[in-house]
Amino acid sequence: MILKAKVYNKIFAFKDLKEVLAKANEEKSGDILVGIAAQSASERVAAKLVLSNLTLEDIYNNPVIPYETDEVTRVIYDGLNVRIYQEIKAWTVGQLREYILDHKTTGDDLSHISRGLTSEMIAGAAKLMSSIDLVYGAKKMRNEAHCNTTIGRAGTLAFRNQPNHPTDHVEGVMASLKEGLSYGSGDAVIGINPVEDNVETVARLLDMVKNFMVQWEIPTQNCVLAHVTTQMKAIEKGAPVDLVFQSIAGTQKANEAFGISKEMIDEAFELVKRKGTATGPNLMYFETGQGSEVSLDAHNGVDMMTLESRTYGFGREYRPFMLNNVSGFIGPETIYSGREVIRADLEDLFMGKLHGLPMGIAPCYTNHMKADQNDQEIGTLLCAMAGANYFMGVAGGDDIMLSYQDTSFHDDAATREILGLRPLPEFEKWLEKMGIMENGRLTARAGDPSIFNK
Repeated sequence: MILKAKVYNKIFAFKDLKEVLAKANEEKSGDILVGIAAQSASERVAAKLVLSNLTLEDIYNNPVIPYETDEVTRVIYDGLNVRIYQEIKAWTVGQLREYILDHKTTGDDLSHISRGLTSEMIAGAAKLMSSIDLVYGAKKMRNEAHCNTTIGRAGTLAFRNQPNHPTDHVEGVMASLKEGLSYGSGDAVIGINPVEDNVETVARLLDMVKNFMVQWEIPTQNCVLAHVTTQMKAIEKGAPVDLVFQSIAGTQKANEAFGISKEMIDEAFELVKRKGTATGPNLMYFETGQGSEVSLDAHNGVDMMTLESRTYGFGREYRPFMLNNVSGFIGPETIYSGREVIRADLEDLFMGKLHGLPMGIAPCYTNHMKADQNDQEIGTLLCAMAGANYFMGVAGGDDIMLSYQDTSFHDDAATREILGLRPLPEFEKWLEKMGIMENGRLTARAGDPSIFNK
């Protein structure tokens, strides 16, 4: 491998592929914090030049964390289609980028080659792409999945109705849930983050949502976003679970900090297939985000973007119904500004889709970042244009339990209308039956949660 390049009469030399990938990354505060970011724009350009000329075989032969020492690396390599990899291994990363952006290359073409790409290859191509490149590349790919309904169909944009409450109060959860539904939010899933991670709370919330879904004949999925082991215990006790949730990361060390392993996720997947309440076959819900490995001191000297791509390599093993990124959730130590979070959202959406995943995005931010609602709304529209399967739906855009800012029920409705997108078909029929939507637009009845009190 040639690991040096000349920029402005200065030669930049890099010690290994890991350093090239890190320094080719767009500026992120987390990479700066751990001392692996490019020291100048010139060094970043040099790293991109080196990266563009490396072959896919170079990357295959040099995983950023060795196969022998990391479970995530093993999942990525063991799941690779070796025949497809052999067909494209002589491509440079620059050629991969050009192939992705070629107007003749279709989404089916990308789905085919993706099976022969490791996560580091996908991250490498994304590092050579501008924001509009990422939108254009991501837009080509539609990745569908089915739980009780089918997500990812062309022309649709779904939303997770997220009725969190700071004390798990039933009436508070239900008030938010009803408001979201009245704006057409909830076709992706009704998903609650519980304050108390115990079997009793999780089972109570699952029962409450499932009973409400049955009562009102709502075609969607339920999920309570507790730790996977708590959900498994709830399933064993008879709680109605459509989707099993877990946060995942791009290194074995970070997953261990989350209290998980491949063996544990395997067990959860088998359990929900046997005792869950959904149709399937896609029964898992994963959440990720650039920076989790940095915040856990589990990054192994690898940049945040490459680790996020590796997270998708781990997640695709389970063919999830949903996977979404929350890169702005941690704070300024990993993603400092609105500009950084917009870039991260576009990178993550593209990388996830090229892994074949049914990707959603939470274009969120915390109040101690240098970001605001304008940044969030720009990110939301760009990701919607790029074909995100779904966003979050939070009352007022302010999650009163998790204390961060995300897309509101109003944002959900506006984004659909601006871009001419529709709810998932089954859910739209239900909205029409309820008088909430007509011909793809909300009616005067929308936004009135009292319709569920009759």
